[in-house]
Amino acid sequence: MVDFQSRDTRVDDEEAADPPDEDDATDDLEEHEDHHHHDVEQVGAAVVTVSSTRSLDDDPAGDAIVAAFEDEGHEVVTRELLQDNYDGVQSTLDHLVSRKDVDVVVSTGGTGVTPDDVTVEAVQALFDKKLPGFGELFRRLSYDEVGTRVVGTRAAGGVSDGTPVFCLPGSENAARLGSEEVVVPEVGHLAGLARPEGEDDETE
Repeated sequence: MVDFQSRDTRVDDEEAADPPDEDDATDDLEEHEDHHHHDVEQVGAAVVTVSSTRSLDDDPAGDAIVAAFEDEGHEVVTRELLQDNYDGVQSTLDHLVSRKDVDVVVSTGGTGVTPDDVTVEAVQALFDKKLPGFGELFRRLSYDEVGTRVVGTRAAGGVSDGTPVFCLPGSENAARLGSEEVVVPEVGHLAGLARPEGEDDETE
């Protein structure tokens, strides 16, 4: 009879029962910490509302985004209101991502499917890298609230000139969901990774 557990392949019971090597656990922890060593503890956010009917005094979606950042100790360094205009949105976003005090830009409005909804087209032209996972996750979370109507939102994210940019819908609930559940929890990590090498030293 063939012994399928030969001396060469048989696992020693005591060896199998050994707990994980503490050095391996330490290595995992160090790798995790190294992955996050670029994280920005307090970001400077630019909040942009794209709407032809709102004002900064009547902007619940923008208010929700501002609150999400400030509640977590971040700073909103500028807040702007723009008309639904491709060139205006693009030039403003292009200027904001070049500012030294702006670590992230979050817009609200203009992500739907009407002819006036041009935010995504204007902003995506500036992206050096796209973040498809942002839109995918936002729509998955939104499904619980709006159901199949989620197919009508084109929420998008990307990185432009070393700055993460997120485009959220114009409704207050959508702006709150996207900023509280997705953007703010990840913004410090993404902002730290996206910024050009050497800027860490300049901002400390």
